[in-house]
Amino acid sequence: MRLPNALARFNKIVTNPIQRQWAPHLPPFAMVEHVGRKSGQTYSNPVLAWVDRDKLTIILTYGRHTDWVRNVQAAGSFAIVRKDERYQVTGPRIVPSDSPDIASGAKIPARLFESALLGTLHKA
Repeated sequence: MRLPNALARFNKIVTNPIQRQWAPHLPPFAMVEHVGRKSGQTYSNPVLAWVDRDKLTIILTYGRHTDWVRNVQAAGSFAIVRKDERYQVTGPRIVPSDSPDIASGAKIPARLFESALLGTLHKA
């Protein structure tokens, strides 16, 4: 499953600004910070993210072709703020939602969607 594009547009305008208030503090929410591959601007997006030791799993609720996913793949790394801690994430890759590499806490919610983004966490 993938959430509809209309919901993505609504969330971008209405919900994301509100979620930015708590996402960096309240897991499984987190804030992905990335640089636009064309604009060079810095962006931040609230996401659902789970950590298993140094492995990060983000469920791709809007699919693998969103701008932020393409930006982090093009850059090869990005920053994430989770539980008030900032991390650098390297080696972002997209896997099917039933991959055994998905963090244990994300396995059940991941079943509702097609794919997830995985990466390795490094303390910033």
